[in-house]
Amino acid sequence: MLLHVPDILGPDQLQQMRAALDAADWTDGRETVGAQGAQVKRNQQLPDASPLREQLGQQVLAALDRSPLYFAAALPLRTLPPRFNRYTGGGEYGFHVDGSVMALDRPGQARSHVRSDLSCTLFLSEPDEYDGGELIISDTYGEHEVKLPAGDLILYPSSSLHKVVPVTRGARLASFFWVQSMIRDDTRRSLLLEMDTAIQTLTRTGGDPAAVLQLTGVYHNLLRGWAEV
Repeated sequence: MLLHVPDILGPDQLQQMRAALDAADWTDGRETVGAQGAQVKRNQQLPDASPLREQLGQQVLAALDRSPLYFAAALPLRTLPPRFNRYTGGGEYGFHVDGSVMALDRPGQARSHVRSDLSCTLFLSEPDEYDGGELIISDTYGEHEVKLPAGDLILYPSSSLHKVVPVTRGARLASFFWVQSMIRDDTRRSLLLEMDTAIQTLTRTGGDPAAVLQLTGVYHNLLRGWAEV
């Protein structure tokens, strides 16, 4: 499932976040990948230990909590703290697949791990602010080119081969993170989203209440049978 989720961040949030990122100290993005990824990654990131990364990441997570579409699509169980990156001056990230299991370190708590079912990129720069920088996602249906308005998010399976093409003008700023879903299987997750969307449409358009109730029961029974919590 490849899904565009609009308006995660509003104009005021974007303005404040951009101002903070424009004044931030950035580090080499290769510090957070293994040897294979470092061969094709050329960008900058906020350091993992940066207080700004923690602060802005909490703002992103709070914004996600306000998006019904994001929740219905991702059905999140665990989310890695959002990171922030910048591509400029020819920066790129060649084709790669995200790691399948990632460590989650929290101060004062034992290390835990998150299975990366879904990858998310939240665009923080407007498309006309930079040339290049498209996110290319390759799956069984071909290659999909993604370049969204600032504040919009793309959600896609972490198993997908993907890359960011070189940025030849301006700067591309984004937040990115991974989600372990309650529903491991992408096909089942997509079916649940389609059913949830149908239920919402029937409710909004005055569909037969008994049929809506029955369909809602089917949705929750499927979720109950498939979910890992």
